[in-house]
Amino acid sequence: MAPPHQTTKDLERCCICNLGTKRNHLSSMEMVLPVANATAAALARVSAVFNAPLARAVVFGVHIDGHLVVEGLLIAAILFQLSRKSYKPPKKPLTEREIDELCDEWQPEPLCPPIKEGARIEAPTLESAAGPHTTVDGKEVVNFASANYLGLIGNEKIIDSCVGSVEKYGVGSCGPRGFYGTIDVHLDCESKIANFLGTQDSILYSYGISTIFSVIPAFCKKGDIIVADEGVHWAVQNGLQLSRSTVVYFKHNDMASLASILEKLTHGNKRTEKIRRYIVVEAIYQNSGQVAPLDEIVRLKEKYRFRVILEESHSFGVLGKSGRGLAEHYGVPIEKIDIITAGMGNALATDGGFCTGSVRVVDHQRLSSSGYVFSASLPPYLASAAISAVNHLEENPAVLANLRSNIALLHKELSDVPGLEIASNILSPIVFLKLKTPTGSAVADLELLEVIAEKVLKEDSVFIAATKRSSLDKCRLPVGIRLFVSAGHTESDISKVSASLKRVAASLLQ
Repeated sequence: MAPPHQTTKDLERCCICNLGTKRNHLSSMEMVLPVANATAAALARVSAVFNAPLARAVVFGVHIDGHLVVEGLLIAAILFQLSRKSYKPPKKPLTEREIDELCDEWQPEPLCPPIKEGARIEAPTLESAAGPHTTVDGKEVVNFASANYLGLIGNEKIIDSCVGSVEKYGVGSCGPRGFYGTIDVHLDCESKIANFLGTQDSILYSYGISTIFSVIPAFCKKGDIIVADEGVHWAVQNGLQLSRSTVVYFKHNDMASLASILEKLTHGNKRTEKIRRYIVVEAIYQNSGQVAPLDEIVRLKEKYRFRVILEESHSFGVLGKSGRGLAEHYGVPIEKIDIITAGMGNALATDGGFCTGSVRVVDHQRLSSSGYVFSASLPPYLASAAISAVNHLEENPAVLANLRSNIALLHKELSDVPGLEIASNILSPIVFLKLKTPTGSAVADLELLEVIAEKVLKEDSVFIAATKRSSLDKCRLPVGIRLFVSAGHTESDISKVSASLKRVAASLLQ
């Protein structure tokens, strides 16, 4: 047993150690407690802030609580992250070998798309003048495929005028009209056409089909409104597109449709009253042979305050008592037609085109029409031919009687062709035949009509043509067979084409 004094000392030492330990523990507690209390107080304040309503925080009548602030911040953070560009690792550059492999595998798109089966055009080749009788592929045929309405191809006076012009001026003009390309015969031709039609002035173009699609953009601009017949041919369509105007189509040759559209465009529309507005039609439609009712068109034009652009390539030299066109045919004063255009490659048997109207209309084109400003001027001998053709028409009005007699006779002969029906007007030199029962496909219809035309040519030596249409042509009228009647055709020519069509159509369409 340990001595008493030793035990007491150990006990004291132990108590002293315990006391020191308690003191240290108390000191630690005294130091921790203030921090814990401060943290608890801070958390309590934060909690109170976000749990209690914000003082006087009212937005659109809604009291904003603290949790809404937190949710708003979270939504803002999410939107911020979504708006950031995604991370894209840097691309590793291709090796030379990989580049070579990619180049070997690459196949460029063809310069021209492949031609579809049956889309190739193998037109017969003429080996003589395109008169009422011509030579095609070495064989003499009766020609109903050329728009030689007055039969002036091969006319001796016209040929003599061309020969004299070639000897005096040469073949070409070698310059646009505004840049040393104007020759006195051009001015004579413009005056001749204006005097013949009774207009103030005319302007010549070098290429017939370019006339209308140069004239339309010269007057019609972006923001203007054009109301056009849905049956207009490609050249008119191209002019409408180049103008960049707002184009609205009415049903083919349907005046009720035209009136309805004009009413919708103008009734209660203040904006329409302040912009330029045009009606664009053909006198005789190339795609149907129908004649436009000009008297009704002029009445609607005046009622709704539109301007009229009239394309007369197939009516100039044909319609009217003296061949002055659609205005003469309906007895409409020529000044009521704002702009008249026509190609000279049909009735006048030459080339080029003209636009006629007021002096202001003509002068505007001399600086603003692309086909006039930038093209080399019409070869002088063609202008001479046009003058001679107009002179011939004035001196020989009986040629119109011959033409109309031939048209009427052909209509009568073709009235009962099996599977085909006439869709054109009785006054139109374009006799248009369409299928009575279409196949449902324009492509199939055209193939069938082309087979008919080929058999008529090969078996009976009669040259006719189906209405071939480019992929650029947006006309939706039915395809058909066009026969161009000439004053130079004889009764036997008309009987021959009628008999041939009836026989071939009966074998293919019944």
